[in-house]
Amino acid sequence: MSVKILVVDDEPDLELLVRQKFRRQIRDGQFEFSFARNGAEALEALRADREIGVVFTDINMPVMDGLALLAHTHDFDSVIKTVVVSAYGDMENIRAAMNRGAYDFLTKPIDFNDLELTINKTVQRVQALKQSEEEHEQLTAIQQELTTATRIQQAILPRDFPPFPGIAEFDLYAEMIPAREVGGDFYDFFLLDEERLGLVVGDVSGKGVPAAIFMAATRTLLKSVALTGLSTGECLTQVNRLLSVENTSCMFVTLFYGILNIRTGELEYSNAGHNPPFVIARDGAEPLPAMGGIVAGINEDISYTTENTRLAPGSGLFLYTDGITEAFNAANQMFSEERLQKCLQRANGSPPKEVIRMVVDEVREFAAGTPQSDDLTMLAVKHLK
Repeated sequence: MSVKILVVDDEPDLELLVRQKFRRQIRDGQFEFSFARNGAEALEALRADREIGVVFTDINMPVMDGLALLAHTHDFDSVIKTVVVSAYGDMENIRAAMNRGAYDFLTKPIDFNDLELTINKTVQRVQALKQSEEEHEQLTAIQQELTTATRIQQAILPRDFPPFPGIAEFDLYAEMIPAREVGGDFYDFFLLDEERLGLVVGDVSGKGVPAAIFMAATRTLLKSVALTGLSTGECLTQVNRLLSVENTSCMFVTLFYGILNIRTGELEYSNAGHNPPFVIARDGAEPLPAMGGIVAGINEDISYTTENTRLAPGSGLFLYTDGITEAFNAANQMFSEERLQKCLQRANGSPPKEVIRMVVDEVREFAAGTPQSDDLTMLAVKHLK
């Protein structure tokens, strides 16, 4: 890409000399020169062409001198670099120019070999600054897109609690804390009818935007299939088939899907390679007996079974992703299922929101400032009657 250089000098022969010295670079499209006879003309040239990157200017000129011009160059582009020229004995003005932001200086009579070296060095600096500026703009644009993606992803997940005002049979709370701007974890809950509540938690392989897109597709598919009334095993079987057929990205997702009868406490559930939830009862907290199953999205022929249990009144269910148990501290130790189980045992009888707050606080205390490496996703539900 050609670099535009503005030469400002009232000596009429300088243009010819410059064009002769840099004829090869001009011919090859490396440099594009323009000329002005004083600072006022230079300002007009800068206003007319915002792509000028280097200004080569004499200090002593009529109408507007180089020092006055230098004071205005920063108004145009932060990457413009100015090289000033003056007599060898004019060090006071040269120092003033450098103090006002000149990039370099030359003394008269001009040594054209020195001029070439100086211009090449200045051009390289301008190119590096422009590249840095472009990269910064690109990063800013990406960050803005990620911020928008974060808002969209957060809007996808239900966030109004209590979710079903007027229903007294259960209490529910959920939270997802992404490790990056966007993540692959998700939770969901929805009423299938007046008695049955669907509960979902999932964890997509990978991180970032690809995982977030796969997450959104999985959540939409699962909820759509679940609302047809299939059992939990049949639902995951159907979701897995749909994900596997169209999965060109080779990503996969772990899923737990349960249906809680909010009046009887009966729970049917199925698991596609996900961490078994914990049942929080009056006498402690234990992992839900659940077949691990195989992750969804990699083999369309996999089938999933339906399991059944019952939650007693006052007991609850804690669904989570492995960002909780696999949170690390500075000693590279994991939080672990054992620590989570002990935390949940202490939370016996607490409302779901308080249970999740206790878990988040303990994970963060354990990590002690170690950067979060994975999404933290939790859903807690308590059967009240």
